[in-house]
Formats: sequence, C-alpha cells, structure tokens
Amino acid sequence: MPIITAPHEFNEAELYVDLRSIVGDSLFLKCEGFNFAGSIKLKAATEMVEAAERDGILTPSSILIESSSGNLGVALSMLAASKGYKFVCVTDSRCNPSSRLLMEALGSEVHIIEEPADIGGLLGARINYVQACLEADDRYVWLNQYSNPGNWRAHHRTTAPSIASQFPELDVLFVGAGTTGTLMGCARYFKQWHRPVKIVAIDSVGSSTFGTKPGRRMIPGLGTSVRPPLLDESYVDDVVHVEEADTIRACHLLARSGFVFGGSTGTVVSGAMDWLARHPAARRTAVALAPDLGERYLNTVYRSNWIQDCYGEEVLDCVANMTRAEAGRQRSNGSSVDWPVSSSDQPPMLAALGDAGSEACIDVQPPLSIGSGSAGHG
Repeated sequence: MPIITAPHEFNEAELYVDLRSIVGDSLFLKCEGFNFAGSIKLKAATEMVEAAERDGILTPSSILIESSSGNLGVALSMLAASKGYKFVCVTDSRCNPSSRLLMEALGSEVHIIEEPADIGGLLGARINYVQACLEADDRYVWLNQYSNPGNWRAHHRTTAPSIASQFPELDVLFVGAGTTGTLMGCARYFKQWHRPVKIVAIDSVGSSTFGTKPGRRMIPGLGTSVRPPLLDESYVDDVVHVEEADTIRACHLLARSGFVFGGSTGTVVSGAMDWLARHPAARRTAVALAPDLGERYLNTVYRSNWIQDCYGEEVLDCVANMTRAEAGRQRSNGSSVDWPVSSSDQPPMLAALGDAGSEACIDVQPPLSIGSGSAGHG
C-alpha cells in the first residue's frame, strides 16, 4: 500500500473509463482527479513550484500569488500548506464556492475580483491585482501559469508518456484548452512519437483561445478571454467548440451511468462525441482527458434550478428521456446525439444580466497581454 508524507506524493493517474456503452463509440477517458488537489492542475502546480524552488526564486519568506478560477488555486493551496508557504489566490466571482472554501481551509487567502478591467475583463483585473502586489512587496512570487513553461512540461513529462504506455496504438487524443498547458505538453510529446496521433483541442463556445469571437461563459475551467501565450497551433490538428448547454448534457449523461465529472470533463466528452461522429472509423483508439471530478460543480452543473435559469428548461429533457443505448445508437450511426434546441434564443438569466456580468459569467472585453515570464518577484 502507498504510504506518503506529503499530499502531492499521491496521484492516481492510471485510471481510465471505457465510455463505449455511454457514448456509442470507442473512447477511453483518462481520469485526472484522483489526488488530494482533486484535479489535473496538481501536476502543473508541482512542476512550477519545484522549478521556482530550484531556481532560488521561491524561498521560505516568499508569498506565492497566482490568478486562478479554481483548480490551480486549490492545487497551489495544498502545496503551500504542505511546504510552509503563504499563498494568495486571486480569483473572481465565477470561482465555485466549494473551491474558495477549500482554499481557505488549506490556509490560503482568497482575493475575489468583482469588477472587470477596461482591458481584459475579469481576467485582466485579476492580473492587474497580481502585478500591483508584486510592485508593492518583493516577497510576492507569481508563477504565472499562463506563460510558465513548467505548465506544459509537466504534461510532456507525465501525462503524455502515461497515455502512450497504456495505448501504444493511439490514434486520436482529445484535450481541453484552458491555459493550454495540458494541450501543449501532450501535443509536443505525440508529435515526436513513433506513430501519428491526431491532437484535437476542445474549447468552449465564447472562448477566444483559437481566435473565435468572445462571448459569455458560465462554467469556469476551459476557455479564455485572452489568447494563451503557451498556445502553438502548429501542434493542434483540429479544434471543436462546445456549447455550454452540451457540456451540461454530457455531464448528466455520464452521471446517469454513475460517473459524476466536472464541467471541463463534460465539455471534453461532448466535443469528443461530436468529433468521433463526424469522423467515423471501423477501428480507432481514442483517448480523452478528464481534468477533474464533479463535486465542485454540484451547485451549478448538477443543480436543476441553476441550469434552467442559465440555459432554459429544455436543456436536460433529452437526457431524462434518452437511455444510454439510444445515445449510443445515434453516435454509432455517425450522427450527433439529437439534443433539443431551447425554444428561447436567450435563457432567462442571460436576458436578465444584460451587459453587467454576474457571479457565473465572464464578461467580454478587449484582449489582454499576459506576458512571457515563467515566475517573478515584485
């Protein structure tokens, strides 16, 4: 049995779920949420912190500070508690309440940004606050997940080789795009592998990561309002954009089979289902990455009144009426699952929000430059 002395020493990374009976196509889901931080972000957090320690940037008197919408903040909170650092997570009102409480339980300070910046919106305001702290006190150290190469190196060193060892006949890999650290680490690895692997990035509608028009996004995790500095599209073979309503449906379809995953995982699975249906193949090995589990989304993705307010009453009708076999038959026939379209062009919550934004929304603002440093003092 494993015996550990520090929480980051445990990370069960060799668990896969065969989704064929649920989605109707051959798809293996790599589960990355079985660690004390609860998500794939533990890998990047550990890599960036240990690199900063080796380089002498992070010392016992340092105060870690990072902008995060949730999962990385939790991972850094756990590491900071274990290693004896102070940590300030700069987030905004989109952060799940459970993530905030977990960070505070680990001894971290959580600073919540309420007002968007003129340039960059809420993310821009978060970055502005971090930079102000760096200028005011030289004890602050910003790892900068958005441009830190340790973000992608963690997955080049661990996640991708793990998949390669388990699936030597891998044909296609589906990876969600947030900061694009996971995407870039896996893509760089498999572009040098012994056989071609198609890398499909999964993004949210409303994200501007791949140059599409920015819009409101209600679910934290994947997608950005700013093009990530880590992204190199030459390593990406295809991109699928997923409507958030389809994210919700995929999460509930998985839950009906006993698997409660996070919103990011629902987006990845929905995008993979769509891509596989549009690219039928007699034999194919496909893997998708599940960044986290669903406990932190119980008040949103799995809460019926929140879903109805945000997306309309019809969003889950198809999931309630559709068996796994029916969903599978539609997928195996090469068509997408026949999710019904809401009769309303704009769900009631969005109509009520107008342009002011809300606790669940990311606002649309001009693009922001995040810089290129890997870690820095004030």
